Amino acid sequence: MAPIVAERRAVVDTHPSACRSARHGAQLAAPGRAGASGVSIALHADLKRWRFAVRKIIHIDMDAFYASVEVRDDPRLAGRPVVVGGSPQSRAVVCSASYEARRFGVRSAMSCARAARLCPSAVFLPPRFSAYVAASRQIRAIFLSCTPLVEPLSLDEAYLDVTDNLLGEPSATRIAQLCKARIRDELRLTASAGVGPNKFIAKVASDLRKPDGLVVVPPDKVAAFVERLDVEKLWGVGPKTAKRLRDRGFATTADIRAAGLAPLEAAVGSFAPWLYELAHGRDDRAVQPHHERKSLGSETTLAEDTLDVPLLARLVAQLAWEVADGLDRSDAPARTVTLKVKYGDFKLCTRSRTPPHPVREAREIAEIAVDLLQTATEAGRRPVRLVGISLHGFGEKAQGRQLPLPW
Repeated sequence: MAPIVAERRAVVDTHPSACRSARHGAQLAAPGRAGASGVSIALHADLKRWRFAVRKIIHIDMDAFYASVEVRDDPRLAGRPVVVGGSPQSRAVVCSASYEARRFGVRSAMSCARAARLCPSAVFLPPRFSAYVAASRQIRAIFLSCTPLVEPLSLDEAYLDVTDNLLGEPSATRIAQLCKARIRDELRLTASAGVGPNKFIAKVASDLRKPDGLVVVPPDKVAAFVERLDVEKLWGVGPKTAKRLRDRGFATTADIRAAGLAPLEAAVGSFAPWLYELAHGRDDRAVQPHHERKSLGSETTLAEDTLDVPLLARLVAQLAWEVADGLDRSDAPARTVTLKVKYGDFKLCTRSRTPPHPVREAREIAEIAVDLLQTATEAGRRPVRLVGISLHGFGEKAQGRQLPLPW
């Protein structure tokens, strides 16, 4: 556990507000007792408790984003179950479903044919990614008007660090309310927000009262908030890991805290220290608006394993749009496209291709990834449960041709 604590101090103490508070605390403590470091034991204990609450983090997640954009642009769809993905007579997959459709069990990544069986009255629409990207950029501009510390996770969600912000507003709750109100007024869409002292708490909170929800977890409420969370709520725990944890008696965060680290390591190995920290509500990952990218990707797990290659190809193409949007205009194009396929037996297959010239457009990324799917995997012969795309090699020198300048 020592390396985790050391890393936590290094990250938190470099935050501007953390440095100011630490200096102020040292000034107050120094007259009482000066040790070799000039910081009292009492101050050290205060800082140890304080460091977990130094940040004010907001996680904002749009509600049924693609479907909501469609309803906004065609008011006749209001109140009806809407499924974005394509015709149920085609091999399309569900990209997004309105809450009216979700009540029938329709979920992302299932086939549109199955969605139609679950909800015969649903309206099925093809995706309009250009509309979603445009809305996403408007939303991101709202976030950036509040703080430069914005970390987009996808088209429809982002973290904001508002500890120090452009509005001079001390209340993270009020900033979350402002963002939600501006999204509603300017884009006629709704978002749900979670506010907390770290990314994990904010992320879990934002999901609790969807749609159009706001959940605030101040530092002194973190312990109660994480007291009995299901292990599936912990960052990085998917169905396979959740089953392994539950088989070992870890159903909730309370079970993890009660058992301690050693039994947890026996269940999940090196993943245990991370889960142990989350079970205590601790997460010191910083919001990272700008960092040197080594890779960028997106993946999705299907509602059911499939041998349907055209359906998988359509899903891969949709992922290509999401990944391409993640390339900000300031980013270099990518040298390598990697396709990830996980089969029904959980065996993982990755295939990569480095074309003669760097890529950044969704169409190029999709063409490469779909070709890898069709020619370099066992899709169609073995059931597939997950597909993903990632880009690598940012900023490497291009070979073979000069990229055209934008007009």
